[in-house]
Amino acid sequence: MADLTTTVNGLLMPNPFVIGSGPPGTNANVIGKAFDEGWGAVIAKTISLEAEKVINVQPRYARLRSRDSKEIFGWENIELISDRSFDVWMDEFKSLKDKYPERILIASIMEEYRKDAWCEIVERCQDVGVNAFELNLSCPHGLPERKMGSAMGVNPDLVEEVTGWVMSVAKVPVWAKMTPNVTRIEDPSAAALRAGADGISAINTIRCVLGVDLKTLRPEPSVEGYTTPGGYSCQAVKPIALRNCMEIATLMRTDFPGRTLSGIGGIETGHDAAEFLLLGSDCVQVCTGVMKMGYKMVKPMMDELASFMDGHGFNSIDEFKGYSLQFFRTHAELVAIQAEAREKKKAEHDAQMIREDAQWTGDDFVDQSDALSRG
Repeated sequence: MADLTTTVNGLLMPNPFVIGSGPPGTNANVIGKAFDEGWGAVIAKTISLEAEKVINVQPRYARLRSRDSKEIFGWENIELISDRSFDVWMDEFKSLKDKYPERILIASIMEEYRKDAWCEIVERCQDVGVNAFELNLSCPHGLPERKMGSAMGVNPDLVEEVTGWVMSVAKVPVWAKMTPNVTRIEDPSAAALRAGADGISAINTIRCVLGVDLKTLRPEPSVEGYTTPGGYSCQAVKPIALRNCMEIATLMRTDFPGRTLSGIGGIETGHDAAEFLLLGSDCVQVCTGVMKMGYKMVKPMMDELASFMDGHGFNSIDEFKGYSLQFFRTHAELVAIQAEAREKKKAEHDAQMIREDAQWTGDDFVDQSDALSRG
């Protein structure tokens, strides 16, 4: 019988399904709802010390649907981090930990390029009992003029420096959340890990323009007729997320053993989750999926993952985590592997022909000829 419990950086989760930072973790009420529905952990919506500087607009989402079924497979958001005051968040974090002392609550934090700000936000969140931190170094559209989000995360030197500030005061596990909007995701990931991060979360959304309304000629989402590039998520990003997670997991195996990976990107089913776990993720995060299907989606996801594990005889996540990484090779190696396989197949075919020829006798020559004929 499959056991979905997992321990990530010492954090015991009843299952590997984590609410990703965003609207599904926008306040204590919905975070409590997620715990009640059975999610393994919750990462709250990203917070900062000076929420009054955060001003969201409406509308802030645009969705891409298939031409036939109208299914949503792409989602753009231009939503910023939380605009609720830091003091309110501290009260809510404390109340959540009082009510759910055994559940895993993770604070997603983002700050400007100031050591004192990063250290203060970490220390104050720790004081109210959060179990871990996720450093938002990767939002593709949030406050770049303040050198926040991916404006910081695309620079490995800044990633290493800021992560080092956090690690100097953190007493709980720290994950650094990576942007895919780079040439090599291994570079900022390695920078965070060199600075001491316990794990990596990947990927954040992909910078995009979802489309243009051909009636109004305005790009979407349209805010008083104007827009700005946003972050792309949902099912369509899963192949990109899987590739990035594979690259990070491979880096960890060779250079940073013992660190962890939280996989993110288009996960909506237990089978999606199994793919990320097979490529080295320790747990998986879901955000846009919850916005489409609600918090109850975790139950069928758990059932599907358990069914997959039972079908392969896996009793625990550790038994198959990273299993599929062994099947990646360079293209040159694929050419050599295929050439060797073809040569082996040819040799086996030639040997079989020799064996068959040796079996021919004059007594049943006609029958053997008939067996090799078409009609």
